Amino acid sequence: MASEIRENHMTNLEKYKSDLSRLISQGDALYEAICNECEPIDRRKKNENGLCFCMGYQSWYSESLVVIKQLLPDRLDDFKSYYEVPSHRKKITSQNYQIKDYLDALENPEFFDLDSFEEKNAIPKFQQQLNILKSVQRRFERSLFDIQQIVQADLFDDELDAAKMLNKNKFVRAAGAIAGVVLEKHLGQVLKNHNLICKKSTISPLNDALKAGNVYDVPTFRKIQHLGDVRNLCDHDSKREPTKEEVEEMINGVDSIIKMVF
Repeated sequence: MASEIRENHMTNLEKYKSDLSRLISQGDALYEAICNECEPIDRRKKNENGLCFCMGYQSWYSESLVVIKQLLPDRLDDFKSYYEVPSHRKKITSQNYQIKDYLDALENPEFFDLDSFEEKNAIPKFQQQLNILKSVQRRFERSLFDIQQIVQADLFDDELDAAKMLNKNKFVRAAGAIAGVVLEKHLGQVLKNHNLICKKSTISPLNDALKAGNVYDVPTFRKIQHLGDVRNLCDHDSKREPTKEEVEEMINGVDSIIKMVF
């Protein structure tokens, strides 16, 4: 069943390759756009593709954040730092001028330690962001990151698809049990990713250990706690049967957790 479900879908591995290639191509185009926009009007090239940095950057930034968080988390703060305005900044200078400043069009010369406004100070900041994204691709191509987690994500997707099919066909307990196993395995992997230790490999103690390790916040902890309760309802003899709606909510919840918690 899992192989049939997978047949018509791009694997996570292929999706990451495709997303990276697309984002880097977009980034290269945005780099050309911002360089051109920072030239004097009489020296600007004709904008043949109609791309404006201000219009295209935000969606590129948001998508790139997700990819970097997944594949190169140790550079995530660096990536964000080139966009975000430092909280302690009192005056804008050529050194602390950020991409956000460029997007906000802060073209007021008295804010700067410069004789004239220098929009072009945003260019090296964006270039650094693009370089970080390209380093993700190089790391990906050289297989220096853990391929196992991506393969595991493929398997989890297949298992959750199978659980949905079982639930649709009224095999409610079996569907919930499969989703519970996926959640359990994922939490175990997250524990390893953060070098944490847990004596038991079931949902509740894993959830406690990850919360204690500040891996996620209280709402996420409670959500996983609830998913664990539904799993127990499916796995053990209880006073009532789990409903199809409860298990459907559980499957969707597990799918959300495995894509948002790393």
